[in-house]
Amino acid sequence: MQIRRSGPHPPAKGPAVRLGGSPCIEPPPESAAPAREGGARVTFEPGCRTPWHMHPLGQTLVVASGCGWVQHEGGTIEVIRPGDVVWLEPGERHWHGATATTAMTHIAIQEQLDGKAVDWLARVGDLRHGA
Repeated sequence: MQIRRSGPHPPAKGPAVRLGGSPCIEPPPESAAPAREGGARVTFEPGCRTPWHMHPLGQTLVVASGCGWVQHEGGTIEVIRPGDVVWLEPGERHWHGATATTAMTHIAIQEQLDGKAVDWLARVGDLRHGA
């Protein structure tokens, strides 16, 4: 058995290039090979969201607090709340983040395929929803 303690991994601001607004990303320690899972606790300020992206082996989101949105390509924007668990299929183009007026924190879990966990795509356009 191995226990990975939570420190010394202080929260950090996410790169503005990938996320609109200022997300706070708290990554756990990296997994050692042959494991390939990874993840982070991500807090999005109101209006902050990811660009469109996809994960080669899929992604699980567990909403911890606040209220957010998630959308897959061709689908409607769905509201997500604490306790909701979202599974995004491998290669499914999607985005997620906070609503326009409420912050949201989720735990994101994904695996790497050949050392890659995500493919970042285009930014999401302006959203006009009242959640």
